[in-house]
Amino acid sequence: MPRQNFALAAAAVVLFANASPASAEQLAGNDLKQFVNGKRVYLETPFGGEFPLSYKPSGVVTGDGTALGLGKYFRPKESGKWWVDGENLCQKWPTWYDGKTSCFRIRKTGERSLDWVRDDGRSGSARIEG
Repeated sequence: MPRQNFALAAAAVVLFANASPASAEQLAGNDLKQFVNGKRVYLETPFGGEFPLSYKPSGVVTGDGTALGLGKYFRPKESGKWWVDGENLCQKWPTWYDGKTSCFRIRKTGERSLDWVRDDGRSGSARIEG
């Protein structure tokens, strides 16, 4: 009997370790573009609050950290460009990130939620509206 319980427990550990949320979906290409196009993404910040990014159909993205009081650290509001490259949502800002392109992999975790991983390894969560 103890051996059978151990086998069942081991099987349960393997199943749960390999399980991922049924709604989590890695987005790419046109699916990724449709998910953000014309929408506002609210990035969760480590100090509370949210950082909004508006993805316009024209390929312009606008970020605004004014409400978070980020003006003392960098220009709080800026508009740049966004595009999709395969599995990546890419952005280029005039001054943020020293004007360098940053790309993100996006996992849709719900109809209005996502997880992201930036090409430098940083990651987080966000909600999306629009």
